[in-house]
Amino acid sequence: MSTSELGLIGEEQRSNWIRLRTMILLRWVAILGQLAAITIAQRLYNLQLELGLAYLAVGTSVVGNLVAIFVFPESKRLSETENFLMVMFDLLQLCFLLYLTGGLHNPFSLLVLGPVTISATVLSLRSTITLMVTAMVLVTGMVFWHLPLRTEEGFILRIPDVFVYGQWVAIMIALVFLSAYTRRITREMNSMSDALAATQMALARAQKLNDLGGVVAAAAHELGTPLATIKLTSAELAEELDDFPDLKEDALLIRGQADRCRDILRSMGRAGKDDLHMRQAPIVEVIREAAEPHQDRGKEILIEDGPGPGGEYNPPQILRRPEIIHGLRNLVQNAVDFARTTVWVEAMWTDDLISIRILDDGRGFPPQVIGRIGDPFMRRRRSDAERRARPEYEGMGLGLFIAKTLLERSGAELSFANASDPYAPSSSTGQPTGAIVEVIWPRAKVVPDPASRGTPLGENQLING
Repeated sequence: MSTSELGLIGEEQRSNWIRLRTMILLRWVAILGQLAAITIAQRLYNLQLELGLAYLAVGTSVVGNLVAIFVFPESKRLSETENFLMVMFDLLQLCFLLYLTGGLHNPFSLLVLGPVTISATVLSLRSTITLMVTAMVLVTGMVFWHLPLRTEEGFILRIPDVFVYGQWVAIMIALVFLSAYTRRITREMNSMSDALAATQMALARAQKLNDLGGVVAAAAHELGTPLATIKLTSAELAEELDDFPDLKEDALLIRGQADRCRDILRSMGRAGKDDLHMRQAPIVEVIREAAEPHQDRGKEILIEDGPGPGGEYNPPQILRRPEIIHGLRNLVQNAVDFARTTVWVEAMWTDDLISIRILDDGRGFPPQVIGRIGDPFMRRRRSDAERRARPEYEGMGLGLFIAKTLLERSGAELSFANASDPYAPSSSTGQPTGAIVEVIWPRAKVVPDPASRGTPLGENQLING
């Protein structure tokens, strides 16, 4: 399952999600704060400010907001470039105000972190770096060039130079740290969101396939009697029309077409696949169904089953949930991708647990990534030998994430390990030497209540959607 199939979202696509209305609202908040700070500093503390230039800077933001409100619709979403320009304008406007009001001697100089942090959250890496470098240059310039803060008596308010340089160093570090931290956390959240969306899509697709199988099964079942009646009647007519060759030929044609309808229905899906009676199946049959798409990929898939300590001899009937089948299918696919010749799937059950282990004779999981298995988009650079062996394998970790998420939703716990040291010399094939994935359910999660086994299932339900 490739990223193109899943429609995963890129950075520039996400930046297009930001509404103009949101940026306008944030700018109004900044404008009110700037006006309040200027007014309080001038009226309450009697500081001598360049009020004309200060109000000009604030007024520029006000005009920009009003133009955006009246020219563009409220529902407009900004492009990457538009977002970048708006944040850059806010940064330049803020730094100009700081230049007019003491530079780094102004305690509000820390607000320079705001625009850069926002860019790290929603904009591309290139835009974020551009804004961060611009902020660094402007803050560095304000160390040496700024209009001083003067009291009513003409005294200059300034902090000692050591604190100015300390403030400068702190802002430089904060710009880099907060940008990197915010961007990293945001990417983690976006990756998880994308992967969960992909999981939902995979589950929805599996459910639709099951529903389609149910429609075909229901059609084959419901049409079976009419088709049999047509076939029987046409055969009787053909026998009675020996003296009328043309009519007999028509009767035989009807019979042949009835047979054709039956064959078409059978070829479209397995009879009874989604019937109420097939909502549960023996554990081995569920495993076979999950592994079936990978049976013809050049690797042998061996399925073994047996009771564990204290388990009954007969294999349990487990629920045929789409998430179970699709999750196991992804695990089998991963094993087939990396196996040399053979994949083993072992089923075991006890009175309390249902367990499925998937093993292969490949090299196993790299030790450095075992703790991260199941994370979405876990990338690892592949060697040339790996590319030649599996040119179609993308190695993003998404399949394992989907499998883990789906199976955990069904109540399972997953564990990942290696059967041998992946860096040890290759041993002879035919033995499990590679990765081991174990899926364990509490029995009550996947085995129907024994008390309900004798309860009539009732009529098949209509499939909606």
